[in-house]
Amino acid sequence: MTPGHGSTVDGVLRRSARRTPARVAVEYGERSWTYEELDDAVSRAARVLLDQGLDRGDRVGAYGHNSDAYLIAFLACARAGLVHVPVNQNLTGDDLAYIVGQSGSTLVLADPDLAGRLPEGVRTLPLRDADESLLARLATASPYDGPEPRSEDLVQLLYTSGTTALPKGAMMTHRALVHEYLSAITACDLSAGDRPVHSLPLYHSAQMHVFLLPYLAVGATNIILDAPDGDRLFDLIEQGRADSLFAPPTVWIGLSNRPDFATRDLSGLRKAYYGASIMPVPVLERLRERLPKLAFYNCFGQSEIGPLATVLAPDEHKGRMDSCGRTVLFVDARVVDENGKDVPDGTPGEIVYKSPQLCEGYWDKPEETEAAFRDGWFHSGDLAVRDAHGYFTIVDRVKDVINSGGVLVASRQVEDALYTHDAVAEVAVIGLPDERWIEAVTAVVVPRGEVTEAELLDHAREKLAHFKAPKRVVFVDELPRNASGKILKRELRDRFAG
Repeated sequence: MTPGHGSTVDGVLRRSARRTPARVAVEYGERSWTYEELDDAVSRAARVLLDQGLDRGDRVGAYGHNSDAYLIAFLACARAGLVHVPVNQNLTGDDLAYIVGQSGSTLVLADPDLAGRLPEGVRTLPLRDADESLLARLATASPYDGPEPRSEDLVQLLYTSGTTALPKGAMMTHRALVHEYLSAITACDLSAGDRPVHSLPLYHSAQMHVFLLPYLAVGATNIILDAPDGDRLFDLIEQGRADSLFAPPTVWIGLSNRPDFATRDLSGLRKAYYGASIMPVPVLERLRERLPKLAFYNCFGQSEIGPLATVLAPDEHKGRMDSCGRTVLFVDARVVDENGKDVPDGTPGEIVYKSPQLCEGYWDKPEETEAAFRDGWFHSGDLAVRDAHGYFTIVDRVKDVINSGGVLVASRQVEDALYTHDAVAEVAVIGLPDERWIEAVTAVVVPRGEVTEAELLDHAREKLAHFKAPKRVVFVDELPRNASGKILKRELRDRFAG
């Protein structure tokens, strides 16, 4: 095997451990790890995994909650030359069996409270909270001293969110993710002096690959939480222990709707990152009004690109609050029509990418890979507009655009109009089959207080052209989402199509 060249995921940690060995790298609950201790734990965990009879290139599922053990397991897979398969801890039944089976995972690292959900016959090893867990075995394991992985080796199968079809495993190499880490560091202004808190699921690419691993690369001290609990987050900010937070719009909406949002001292929060789905402009304006000194970054992308593709920096928000920014360091992007030809600036089209951050294709899905990678570019499925200064605005998912009476309506514009009504806590706009309109623009609303369908329809008509205004409003208690916070509009269409 040829010598490694350092462009590996585990190499990111190794370099930080040599540079700042005594600095605290990770805190989780009552445990903390210096960079030197974390690097040693990763080497010992790599030995534990290989002692299970695994060979380089084998897939290893990870089915657990946020924890230091989850992070160590990912880095150990990387160091041992194994392919990590993160699995949504909320999956059960056929959905869970599909990913474990489709990936061909030889072993699944599982938290004990989740292991019973796995299909019968699947080999498991507890991540933590058991005498024979991965974490418990570190004390007696010897450090791994075998060959380094190569930068072109696969390190992770990053399954797509599956909002429109069965999830696909994006084949990520060490080289792709290391490029993405550098893009994240530069575009998001990550530094060793930041105090980031990581509360979103670590199996999801945004929290792991845009924030936690890049922050380990620069040598910051990272706090891992089980979940985005508002009380805990606000306490950490008030105590001065956290000043950097990433959350999808659904979490920011929840935090801004808390009764104590207006009274807690949140002035210590310096950097706020949002992404994973479109942030309603009225919500962003409300957050900025409450925390005027807070630097907001809009981070956009998708699993197949590691996932960061564009960033709107704090000083770029004025006049373009709905934009997702410009491409990051290692990403090139175009907006094209259905024939793959560039469209003029200001014209909607599909955004396509070329980048060393991109996946190698989809695991064991050659037809889907061929369909996504055409003419040397990855076709994202996102409908976007580019302006003359290189800023992109995501209009919608191509599959979510509504054909109302032969006119295409982007759901985002309708949602932003409805968010300006005080009684709308959350909203998703979908198209439902209609004999007259082909698809009727329909607003699915989670209300805040008393409001009628007629009131919201009148409000929308004041804000929008008549053909864009909803024909119907449906009230629900909550919107269906995947674990990254994306609204599952497919489920809404299925529920209300009848």
